[in-house]
Formats: sequence, structure tokens, C-alpha cells
Amino acid sequence: MPDLPWFVYAMLLAPLGLILVAAIYKTLQVRAAREWPSTPGRVVVSNSELRDVKVIDSERGRKLEQRNFANITYEYSVSGQKLRNNRVSIGEDRGNFQVAETIAKYPVGTEVTVYYNSRHPREAVLERDLPQGLWGCLGIATAIAVVGVFGASIGLTRIVELVSTRVANPQMSVPAVALAGFGLVAALFALVLRRQSALAKTWPVVPGVIKLSGLDEYCAAPSDSGRRGSIMYERKVSYCYHFKEIAYTAVHGSFSSNSKTTSRWVLRLFGMDFQDGAGVKVWVNPINPSEATLNPGMPFGWLLWLVALGLWTAAYLIATAG
Repeated sequence: MPDLPWFVYAMLLAPLGLILVAAIYKTLQVRAAREWPSTPGRVVVSNSELRDVKVIDSERGRKLEQRNFANITYEYSVSGQKLRNNRVSIGEDRGNFQVAETIAKYPVGTEVTVYYNSRHPREAVLERDLPQGLWGCLGIATAIAVVGVFGASIGLTRIVELVSTRVANPQMSVPAVALAGFGLVAALFALVLRRQSALAKTWPVVPGVIKLSGLDEYCAAPSDSGRRGSIMYERKVSYCYHFKEIAYTAVHGSFSSNSKTTSRWVLRLFGMDFQDGAGVKVWVNPINPSEATLNPGMPFGWLLWLVALGLWTAAYLIATAG
């Protein structure tokens, strides 16, 4: 086992720990909801809706992102008081997921069973069970994560030991392996983008309208030393479209349009400039219509290959240097 401080392993496994804590919290909510009484209700609104969702951003900490939701509003009565709610499931809905399926399941006029909190009747759901197999999937994911973290650590140590016997300067084996590893990661990202682009070119095309197009300028979060963050730019393209009579809004024009940079010209170099209100073609993922693109190509794909090549070249030069 590599001789690494305990907190290194803790940091690597922290994301998995957060997921498990969230799953436990939701499970406790489900158990509490099983005791809720039920009452008949009726769906009065069934359409798509755009909501702001707080997401984690590496540069700004947190930001608001617009996502598509199924807006299923239903009426029910408790002790003679008529109430409304639009929460469907006890599970967490982060948007852009099963929008069309939920709307199709609960059309306007559908008679439903509403489960409500007897202490707070305005708190209600239509579905109070977690997805089947959730804990089984989390168990498998936990095993894979633990084996992956510790296996990668052991494997990396063995690779460094092997490389140190074959390079001109054994002390440079660690940076050589690190650079080669980063190059491999960049190449894998390029392959994923290429695969995603090839698949997107087969998606159905529908007409859309640009709602907002421009560059988002912001100041990155300060560094740990308190130094002011750099001025960053991000391409912002928002457009609306209809797929199978359901309205959607997307916020990225291409698979790489959410890339951030400190230079305006880098983003302008790859185009994606539109006039607000302009008509466009939208490639829509038929499996999840909330996912769409205005350009199924990969404008930054070749840049990733250049980065990978540069890292591999640097690793080779370091390994062969005396």
C-alpha cells in the first residue's frame, strides 16, 4: 500500500461519501412519508417549466443554471381546505430528467392519490418510493470506487518504480509518469467528445429560437492565499425548441460551449455567435430531449489532442534527459 497520508484517501473518497449521506437522508424521508395519509387529487397543470437550479462551479463556487422540469400541479383537499402542490416524487429532482415521461404519465385531468404530511398538509407527493435497486447500485459504485482508488494508488506506485529503472534520471520518474497520465486523461476526454459528437449527428433536428447569446464575464473565486481571481469568460447561448409538442430550453450551443477562458478571442475564434431571436437548427437527444445542441461537432476536440501530444512529449523529454 502506498505510504500516503490518510487525508489523501479521505479527499479521494469524499464525493462518494457525500452521495451515500444524501442517499441515507432520502431513505429516512421515504420512511417518514410511508406514514403519511392519502387523499384523492386531480392534475390541473401538466407542462414543462424552466427553473433556476444552484449548481457547483469550480470558478465561482455556486451559480444558477436554468433547467427543464415537468410541472405537474395537482389539487387535493385536507379537512375541507383545497390545496395545490407540484412535487411529484420524494426523490430529489435536479431537472433535465424524464421531463417528457413525467408529463405523459400525469396529463391534465388525471385522478391521482396524494400523500401529504398530516402536520404540514401543504407538503405532499404523488410518489413516495425511491427508485428500485438504488442501494444495490450504490453498493456496487462504492465497491468500484474503493477498489479504484486503492488499486490506482498501488498501480501508480508500481509504474513509478518500473519507470525509475528505465529513465536516465530516476528522480524524474514521478513527473514523467504524472505528465504521461495527464496526457492520457486529455486523450480520453477527446475520445469521449468524438463519440458524443458522432452520436449527436444522428439525433433528430427541430427548429429553435435563440433567446440569449453572448459572453458571460465574471471574476473567478480568490485563491487560497487571498489573491484576487482572474477575469473569466464563458460562452452563453440560450435557446428554446419543441420536441414532440413539449417546450424545452437549453443553455449550451455545443458540447464544448461551457468552456471557460481568460481571453475573449479564444471563444470568438470558434464562433457560436447568434442574434437574439434568430431561428436555428437544434439537434435533440431523443432519449432525453432536455439535452440538445446547435452544433453536433466538437470545436475544441483537436485542442485536446494537442494538449495530450504536448504532455506526452514533455514526459518523453523528461524521461530521456540526463
